[in-house]
Parts: sequence; C-alpha cells; structure tokens
Amino acid sequence: MRLDRLVEQQKRLASLVRITKHLQQINTIAGADVARRGTYLFACIGVFSYPDLQLLATSHAKLHTTIPYVPGFLSYRELPVMIRAYRKLEEQPDVIIIDGQGIAHPRGLGLASHFGITLNVPTIGCAKSHLFGKYEEPRAQRGAYRTIRNRRQPIGIVLRTRDNVKPVYVSPGHLVDFGDCLRIVLRATRGFRLPEPVRYAHRMAGIKASSAL
Repeated sequence: MRLDRLVEQQKRLASLVRITKHLQQINTIAGADVARRGTYLFACIGVFSYPDLQLLATSHAKLHTTIPYVPGFLSYRELPVMIRAYRKLEEQPDVIIIDGQGIAHPRGLGLASHFGITLNVPTIGCAKSHLFGKYEEPRAQRGAYRTIRNRRQPIGIVLRTRDNVKPVYVSPGHLVDFGDCLRIVLRATRGFRLPEPVRYAHRMAGIKASSAL
C-alpha cells in the first residue's frame, strides 16, 4: 500500500465531497460499523425509522482483507466490506451515520466521506475518538457542543450526547451540512453515548465477528 499515492487520491476524492443542505424529509436512518476477527472484517448496517427509531432492516457482510490499519487510511480497509453490506439492503436509507470520521480528517476524506461519495448517498461521521483538528471541550450537559476546526475552517463538532459522558466527534460525510449532523445525531441518541443505529451496528458487527469460526 503506497501511502504517498493514497494521499494524492484522498485529496482528489475530497474535492468531490459536498457539504450542503441536501436532506429534505428523513423517514429512515441507518448506522454502519465494522468489526475485525483475524484477517476478516464483518460489517453491519441497521436501518431504523426516524425519528421514532424502530428497527426496520439489517444487513451483514464478511470480507477477507490484507490491508493493515493505518491511521488516516481506515476507509481503504473498511470501505469494501461496508459497501458490500449496503448493497444487500432492499431499500436505501435517507441518511447513514457511520462509525468513523467524515471531513474531520487530515485530508478531508474519512470513512463516512469516502463511503458517501463512492455511492453518492448522504452520510454523517460519528467517531468515538478524536482524529484531527482543534477544539475546546464542550460543557458537561447533553446537547452541548463545540466546533472542531482546521486552522479557522470548521470541519466537525464535538457533541455531548449524555450528561457527564465523553463526547462523540461528529462531522459531515457527504450531502449533509453541519446543522443536519447536529440535529440528526442528537435526535438519534437515546440514553447512551452513541446514536442508536450506530450502537446497534457496532453490537451486531461484534457479535458476527465473535461467533465466526
């Protein structure tokens, strides 16, 4: 894996990302995550009604990989299996929250953005840890947030989804704006740190990985 070539490819693909108010009405929302066991990756996508968050559909995929984990290049490892799971869905959700970064990435192309431009679908990145950019810690109350910036440019949001719990790192993936990200992630979070669709996908991908022979 030639990282210098991938850097140039990421920069080129990042120029295709559109941070825009694309969503009009949202009826379905999905969460996507990937788990690993050995040299196999297991993806899960859970589709929920919105805003009441009732589970409507689930898809899974398994894929062998030889690509190592390298910070900043996660999408080259996880994107193929996640796309395979997405293509098994009978109906396309209105927006997908992906466990990973959107544009809050050194070259503006985290997993959520890479997924979004590859399939031309609205995506939001919701990561459990910080990767790139500077920010101040938000207040401890649910709904408090601060902007993540690269120099002076906003690239994401540090959002508190529960009182006195670690925040999540939210950023636009593709075909959404910052207001969409804040509103959708907060409304999709019910009593836990992660949005329900992502929490479900994370749990189910882990179950598939742990039960694999």
